[in-house]
Amino acid sequence: MTKNKVFVITGAAGSGKTTVSNYLVDKYHMEKVITHTTRKPREQEKDNIDYYFETLDSFKENHYLEFVEYAGNYYGSSFEGLTRAFEKSPLATIVLDTNGAITYKNQLKDEAVIIFLEVDDAQILYQRMLDRGDQQANIDSRINSLEYIRDLKLPDELVGQAYVVKNNNWQMTQQEIDQIVQDNLKMD
Repeated sequence: MTKNKVFVITGAAGSGKTTVSNYLVDKYHMEKVITHTTRKPREQEKDNIDYYFETLDSFKENHYLEFVEYAGNYYGSSFEGLTRAFEKSPLATIVLDTNGAITYKNQLKDEAVIIFLEVDDAQILYQRMLDRGDQQANIDSRINSLEYIRDLKLPDELVGQAYVVKNNNWQMTQQEIDQIVQDNLKMD
C-alpha cells in the first residue's frame, strides 16, 4: 500500500505550478489539496475546487499548516484540507510559495515531496501571468514584491530537500515530473 505523499509544487508566479499540479492530478490521479484564500475568484475558478474562497472571518476559522498575505489577500493551507485529500487518495498535490514549501517539509518530513520550478527567463514568467488573465496592476505589484523575488530561487532551507525542475519545455518538464513521481513511489 502506498504511504501518504503530498507533492508540493513551488516557485515564482508564472513558473507553471498550477500546470504541473494539474498534470499530477490528471496523470496520477492525485488529489488536489484545496487551499483557502480571501481573494476574489478569477473568471474560470470555482469554490471548493480551485480554492475555498473565504471571507476574512471564515478564513480565521481554519487550522493552518501555513498562511500568508499577498496584495491584501490571505492564502493558506489547512490541516483539514490535507486530511480531506488523503481521505480520497494517498497521493496529493498542492501549490505553495517557497515559505509554505519549507513549512510542509519541516512539518511533514518525508511525507512532503518538494518540487521547485524555475525558468531561464523572467520575461516568460511575466508573459504567463498575462496569458492567464492577471490584471496588469496585479502583475506589476507582484513582480515588485519581496515574495516574488524570494520565490525566484530555491531557498537555502530546501537545498538537498527539493527537486529542481526547469520548466522551459513542457515535454521535458513532464518527463522530469514522471521520474520524480516514480522515484518516490519506489520508496514506499
